Amino acid sequence: MGDVAAAPSIEGVACFPLREIPTEGGSVLHMLRSDAPHFQQFGEIYFSECLPGAVKAWKRHTRMTQNFAVPVGRIRVVIYDDRPDSPTRGTTAEHVLGRPDAYQLLRIPPMVWYGFTAEGDVTGIICNCADMAHVPDESERIEADAAHIPYCWPELSRR
Repeated sequence: MGDVAAAPSIEGVACFPLREIPTEGGSVLHMLRSDAPHFQQFGEIYFSECLPGAVKAWKRHTRMTQNFAVPVGRIRVVIYDDRPDSPTRGTTAEHVLGRPDAYQLLRIPPMVWYGFTAEGDVTGIICNCADMAHVPDESERIEADAAHIPYCWPELSRR
């Protein structure tokens, strides 16, 4: 398993492998422990369902760090960095999360845009262990086809 994150393609974004323990009747899936080196603090945990063909984009938080894992299905998470002082400003990165080969934690820092879609024809579920509780005015949303983000969701062109 290990606690070393892969080199991030966007400053502050990191992936951490997660442990899956096979057991009779179904696996135990780890997500985040309070003694993990990358754990910051607990705010809230929620699950977000993503239906096949749906695009949930774009969103960013001003203070909250997201910690995503996908225990059901496969989800493509796209991140765009437009932070003025970031060394990776202008970078777009894709991360596919889910089992069996990409069960990992994806940490997304504040002030980067992100969105996601289910891969294939199966509903995906993202679990987010955020480092603070939801505050309604702490996040921003824009349309999935926002002109200033250089990413085209293939799912939108199929509609």
